[in-house]
Amino acid sequence: MKPRESILLIDDEPGLRKMIARLLTSEGYEVTEAEDLRSAWKQLGHLKFPVVLCDVKLPDGHGVDAVPEMLAKHPLTEVILLTAYGNIPDGVRAIQNGAFNYLVKGDDNARLLPMVSQAMASALDKERRSRKGPSTGNYVFDDLVGESPTILRAMDLARKVARTDTMVLLTGETGTGKEIFASAIHRAGTRKDKPFVAVNCSGFSHELLESELFGHRAGAFTGALRDKPGIIEEAKGGTLFLDEVGEFPLDLQAKLLRFLENGAYFRVGDAKALQSDVRIIAATNRDLGVESEKGRFRADLYYRLSAFQIHLPSLRDRKEDIPALADLFLKLHAARLKTDVRSMSPDFLEALRRHDWKGNIRELRNVMERAVILSGGPVLEKESLPLEWSTDPVSGTVEGLDMSTMEKRHITRVLSHTGGNKTEAARLLNIGLTTLYRKIEEYAIHLP
Repeated sequence: MKPRESILLIDDEPGLRKMIARLLTSEGYEVTEAEDLRSAWKQLGHLKFPVVLCDVKLPDGHGVDAVPEMLAKHPLTEVILLTAYGNIPDGVRAIQNGAFNYLVKGDDNARLLPMVSQAMASALDKERRSRKGPSTGNYVFDDLVGESPTILRAMDLARKVARTDTMVLLTGETGTGKEIFASAIHRAGTRKDKPFVAVNCSGFSHELLESELFGHRAGAFTGALRDKPGIIEEAKGGTLFLDEVGEFPLDLQAKLLRFLENGAYFRVGDAKALQSDVRIIAATNRDLGVESEKGRFRADLYYRLSAFQIHLPSLRDRKEDIPALADLFLKLHAARLKTDVRSMSPDFLEALRRHDWKGNIRELRNVMERAVILSGGPVLEKESLPLEWSTDPVSGTVEGLDMSTMEKRHITRVLSHTGGNKTEAARLLNIGLTTLYRKIEEYAIHLP
């Protein structure tokens, strides 16, 4: 067994390999050298290394392609790729395959030791956490809930890309947690002390979105009484999150592309170019590849935004995570609403598992809030779920109760929760006040 701070260095250029080895040795690391993948696999077969430095182009294989196998055999190891050329696609693919990061030989010499130090700290940190068992939540990505393979893969990609300034495109259905992931990537990155600014591209008209994003000069349009900086300026040095970027107006996409390429932009009504250094994370529930083929989204902008994609799975594709997510929302809502709700009955949990969750995590959060409000005790029961959930999805019949009985029970519980306040009860039930009065009379509902 090697010492804890040992490194495997894989490179087929003897002179460069010796030079890097001497540099690392002078910093106190113990370095084992390998000239190709074959000899590296022999070393990895019987020794453990917290960090592996691996050349991309080797005589018997490609370093980027070797990363997944290295991590499969040694999941606690961090791999740094070395390349002779600034090949961005290779770098992106390396991180997608699980590499800690990649360095350009010669150009990134000053980054070598700091990056090795970061990788070593990360590897030893993973080792400590593996000995302790489940995470304690002290790390940014540990705040994200889920143990399903699909969400763990998304978390791992997010954790890797967070260390870089690469643009990220988050894809997935509405309500899958894209803004939460974007915020986590920002907080785990080098810009964490700078602003994180989010804008929903579907929430503004064409004119308002341009002004909101780029800013405007006084007099640029009716109502523009003074100069106004845009969100791009507010996010300077930090991260700009473009949510629902697929809704970005086609004629504004050229301006966004120009900004992504060189950091230059113009306020509305101004001829003076401004500069802003921001990291871009975008999100969409659309297939931008299809949108670009149909002419509804610029292909060059799509390629620029999608340098590094992370797909967030729908909740129905990770149903094993529902109990943990539901428990999280239960605790959040119970604390906020100051109730004594503490747990969920087996029937309640089974109903959550069987639901289709078209609204994904956002829908689950709302359902749990409603259930906590309607709960009559410390345990959430199935009766606290929406009325339509009582309908059998196969037969279409209510499980053991007719609809009028279920409706009466539901209205009674809501009125009990509001202390007889019919206006508040109508709001929670999402019906008109006159409709509520009619139902109370129809069902002869009497509150104590």
